[in-house]
Amino acid sequence: MTHDPQTIAWLDQEDAHLAQVIRAHRWSVQYVGAGDEPDEPPFGYTVGLFGLGHPELVLVGLGAKTTHSVVSRVAGVVADGRNLVAGELLVWPDWADIRLVVEELPNPGEVVLVANRFYERPAEYSVPAYQLTWAFPDHCFPWEGNGPDEPDVQPRPGTWRA
Repeated sequence: MTHDPQTIAWLDQEDAHLAQVIRAHRWSVQYVGAGDEPDEPPFGYTVGLFGLGHPELVLVGLGAKTTHSVVSRVAGVVADGRNLVAGELLVWPDWADIRLVVEELPNPGEVVLVANRFYERPAEYSVPAYQLTWAFPDHCFPWEGNGPDEPDVQPRPGTWRA
């Protein structure tokens, strides 16, 4: 952990802003672009659902706008009182372009870093998280064999870290 005063001041501002967003909207979406390594896909996750008694949600391998849209829609359902369960298939009649499967994320301490900071949890006692595994009409789910062209686009839960 850094003790640089500028970094501490910046983190304090970020924490205050995040708390303000969560108070206003019940959750926030944190987006992380792809890393320098090929196995570091872009991803986004919620911060705030743990405070509502639900695991945070993670979506891997999509752009910022799509990630925010998908995660926000699912987070809204959760914030309205619906508890998701691992293995559940999410499909909405008015949103036919994507299907989601809820999967337990076995290594949330390596992924939901801002959520753990927000809830003051060390990685080894991380907030829980679900990975929303996606499939578009022209693709199958990763375990069905005909997933996205790039195998690292949507890694399986627990096989990647932030």
